[in-house]
Amino acid sequence: MLDCVTMRLIPVRLWALAFLSGLLQILPFPIAGPVPVWRTAFCWVALAPLLWALTGNDAAGRPLRVAQGAALGYASGFVWYLGNCYWVYATMHLYGGIAKPAAAGILVLFCLYLGLYHAIFGALIAAFRRANLGRINLGVQGALLLSPFAWVAVELARARITGFPWDLLGITQVDNPLLTRLAPYVGAYGISFVIASVNALWLMRISLKARRYTRPALAVACVAVLLLYVVSLRRTVPPIHEGTQATATLLQENLEVGAEAAKAGPPLTMGEKLRTFSELSLFPPADEACDGIPELAGTHCAGPVPEQLRADSGGTRYLQPTDLIVWPEAPNDFYEIDPALRAAISSQEYHAAISSLARAANAPMIVGDIAFDADPQVKRGYDQFNSADFIAPDGRIVGRYDKMHLVPFGEYVPYKKLFFFAGSLLQDVGLFDPGKHRTVFPTGEHSYGTFICYESVFADEMRQYARMGADVLVNISDDGWYGDTSAAWEHLNMVRMRAIENHRWVLRATNTGVTAAIDPYGRVVTSAPRHRRTSLRVGFDYEHDITFYSAHGDLFAYFCALIAAGGLGLGLLRRTT
Repeated sequence: MLDCVTMRLIPVRLWALAFLSGLLQILPFPIAGPVPVWRTAFCWVALAPLLWALTGNDAAGRPLRVAQGAALGYASGFVWYLGNCYWVYATMHLYGGIAKPAAAGILVLFCLYLGLYHAIFGALIAAFRRANLGRINLGVQGALLLSPFAWVAVELARARITGFPWDLLGITQVDNPLLTRLAPYVGAYGISFVIASVNALWLMRISLKARRYTRPALAVACVAVLLLYVVSLRRTVPPIHEGTQATATLLQENLEVGAEAAKAGPPLTMGEKLRTFSELSLFPPADEACDGIPELAGTHCAGPVPEQLRADSGGTRYLQPTDLIVWPEAPNDFYEIDPALRAAISSQEYHAAISSLARAANAPMIVGDIAFDADPQVKRGYDQFNSADFIAPDGRIVGRYDKMHLVPFGEYVPYKKLFFFAGSLLQDVGLFDPGKHRTVFPTGEHSYGTFICYESVFADEMRQYARMGADVLVNISDDGWYGDTSAAWEHLNMVRMRAIENHRWVLRATNTGVTAAIDPYGRVVTSAPRHRRTSLRVGFDYEHDITFYSAHGDLFAYFCALIAAGGLGLGLLRRTT
């Protein structure tokens, strides 16, 4: 624990550096819309102020203690999470119906909790600096050399311990075709390592013999590196094939969620939903798409097509063949098999409609659903799943995937006994059960790997689909809960990194956006404008290769954790000798 004396021994300038680093870490990520590429360059200096503070001295001129390093890291992490995940407040208040003070309190608790990971990073750097065992004395330079390993180790801990690897540092470079070449081998963690290394290098002291051309050579090298980076941002990866092998139809339902739904007017009836969604699935609007990421400068999006112009000159629309129809995860009342509502008209109507649609399109469908399985061993008598159904072209439901990684406080309440005091706040949380195994949907010569919403942030889990033979990845999501915050764009970028890591096309259907086709290089090829009820006809290809990352996962991240543990061991040994 930090006592008052320890806190007072941390100079104000070190606190200022820690807070500055937290602010800089916010800038490379989306804030209110898609992040412009130029702003991602802040990642190359964002950690430097924190490292400067952590390798500084206290007010007495001594190296920082481990507890002091943890305090500085904690301050930086709290600021970063507050700016990066501010959408938690909007989700809880605007869409969850929670009062403003309670929603703000949840956001603060969220940041205080996850800020502990930055505290661990700060503690590690302080421990590295103090490591001294015999002739081994790491000091400032050694701590800086080990800092990239520590950063990746902490990112890995976020994924494995808390289950919230949101916005790893490497995600900032998803638009950098030079660095993303690392992702199929070492994942986003490898890119995080490169970024953390550059931040550490700014503070390294490199001793060179004084020579006449030393300084000019170093200056030229720095300029060359900067130019290489700028050029890499504009450099294109291999072009997209002019003719893709297959075509998919992605539905964007645009259904309001939570408290905001009441402001949108009377909700559509089940019949109206099914008629509208089926119409859009069979006859996607022409010329209503974006040629990149919507709302990003340089992206062209066509406007909505009036109903009277969606027909040809003869007034007849023609059914276009498609290889797949995808409906998103959505806030709807579509149920698969509910033992308590088995005879419900809505359920019968729903299944009849999607079966009819699959037959009319002569194409398979992947549809977000809520599934129920009878289970007499549980109190309520059934298990409830957030699922994706796979419907064959003949209308039969031939497969189902149940979401395995649920959203805490959104789809289930973790540690219910611990959070007993928050019962009134969490009464509307979904009570879903996690799925038990992953499912790949086969059709003909190809297979689809489907993951639902929040699962896309877990790279080590998503790679399993490629290993299981999926030629295409399908992401269904409901990002409507995020509103017009940064979260929808952050989520999109993490999905894009999954495409790169596994060298697969990703077909993404969402409730309110961003609905898109993403190529194996992470590029958004075609997308739908957000907050518009529409559908998207996209081309894609089937990929069969298995990347190193798909086959072996987070080996590099575990290697970094091992090196960081070794440095920590040296620091702890110093305290006991």
